[in-house]
Parts: sequence; C-alpha cells; structure tokens
Amino acid sequence: MTTPTLAALVDLAQQQPTQTEVNTGGLRTWILENIIPLLLLVVALLLLWLGGGKGDNAGVMRRLGGVIVALAIIGLAVTNAGEGIGRWIAGLFTG
Repeated sequence: MTTPTLAALVDLAQQQPTQTEVNTGGLRTWILENIIPLLLLVVALLLLWLGGGKGDNAGVMRRLGGVIVALAIIGLAVTNAGEGIGRWIAGLFTG
C-alpha cells in the first residue's frame, strides 16, 4: 500500500546524489584564517606585558625563541613539507 505522497518522497530521496566523502577542509581553513592570527596576537601582547614593562629583554627573547619554534612546527604541519625536509636532511648524511 503506497500513497502518492510516500511514492513522491521515495522518488525524491533516490534522486539526491549520495555524498560519502567527509573532509575537514572548511575547519582547517577557518582555523588557519582565524585562530592562528588570534593566538599570535595574544602571544605578542603577553610578551610585551610580561617582559617589556620590567626591562627583562633577555626573558622576552627566550620566550620569543620558543614562539618561533612553535610557529615552525605549525608551518610544517600546515604545508605538509615535513617529508621533503626529512628527505633533504637524510640526503645530507647519505650523500
């Protein structure tokens, strides 16, 4: 026993393309465009507030070194350049 409305719904459901691929491209782009610059701004303000006002320039530079290392790690993760860099480092030792 099929009603015309139910038959129309079944036809409509069968016409819709099935999308089985799930990706995180939109989330990745949003994080890169919003969260990373906001974190950089917060770190810069904290460095200025913690060390700049007290004259502790050496402490600020130590913290800045850590920030640069963290940014390099984020850059490697985002650009997928780790494999190429690993091959280059291996090439230095293997010739």
